[in-house]
Amino acid sequence: MGADLFHHFPDLTATADEILEFSIAELCTKDPERRLRDTRYAQPAVFVVNTLMGMRKIRESPDGYRFFAGHSLGEYNALVAAGVIDFATALKVVKQRGELMSTISGGGMSAIQGVPAAFVQRTLRETGLTKVYIANYNADTQSTIAGDRTEVAVAAKAISALPGARAVPINVSGPFHTPLMIPVESTLRAVLTDCAFGPATGTVVSSVTGNVFEPTEGVDLLSSQVSAPVQWVRAITTLRAAGATVFDEVNGSTLSALVSRIR
Repeated sequence: MGADLFHHFPDLTATADEILEFSIAELCTKDPERRLRDTRYAQPAVFVVNTLMGMRKIRESPDGYRFFAGHSLGEYNALVAAGVIDFATALKVVKQRGELMSTISGGGMSAIQGVPAAFVQRTLRETGLTKVYIANYNADTQSTIAGDRTEVAVAAKAISALPGARAVPINVSGPFHTPLMIPVESTLRAVLTDCAFGPATGTVVSSVTGNVFEPTEGVDLLSSQVSAPVQWVRAITTLRAAGATVFDEVNGSTLSALVSRIR
């Protein structure tokens, strides 16, 4: 991961090494200690690589980019790309974010395909489970549920009984984007309070609210992000209403596929 990037961005790579206190290039390309399985290492690694890929795309685009958005962790990349926060500041937060999120264990997650989120929510209510929630609103007929690992498995089975529904387990360690993550919010908020949020060079849309990201609300939005569901459908709707017609994904095609499935 990122093998063709690090030598093109030596200064940022050196900054990452200094902040993380290990070689980001070695972690991403060799991972000799298999640490990428741990969210404490995976989150900074994905953030750094996405940042470099985003910078390369921006450099190669003659017209630049007017809009920015990111799914979960990717929101930090969107904020860096738009100039709201600088790379070093964002990486320091992401590093501590990963460490904090890793303290909440025993979680599970499943992707739900083929039915609207409203059907998923109704089924969760009917099952009477109290520790499983919708964590991502990804597309018109795709969402994810997360929470207590056992309850997620029970909920996934119940949802799979719906006509056209399919539940696919996702390999995660914690109940991300659910109220079970609230215990880490106050510490993350303290970290974010020291961050300087500047004006964006374009329009950034928040994955927490699905509305335009206001730098003055940065601390509130990013601290609550770990326990709030990802509102990707709302974000894409807001971007389209603002004039976005072409979506360019930094890496891969997962989000692009979701965009095509949002009315």
